[in-house]
Amino acid sequence: MEILTYVLIGVLVLTSIFLTLLILMHKGKGGGMSDMFGGGMSSSLGSSGVAERNLNRFTALMAIVWGASIILLGLITRFNS
Repeated sequence: MEILTYVLIGVLVLTSIFLTLLILMHKGKGGGMSDMFGGGMSSSLGSSGVAERNLNRFTALMAIVWGASIILLGLITRFNS
């Protein structure tokens, strides 16, 4: 169980960093965090509908993996004590 815990913590750290980067890559609607980091400038990648849709899907997938790893870590902690 200890190895599984370390693997889940590693997955949680990696998906947290990656999810933050993916959220900052989204096209800004104005006044948000993405504008503060330069997302307010229009780029050719952000204007593509297919690229934005794929970015949304990948962000949702990372969020599901992130949430599942938190739930699994909580269950392991709860039943391991």
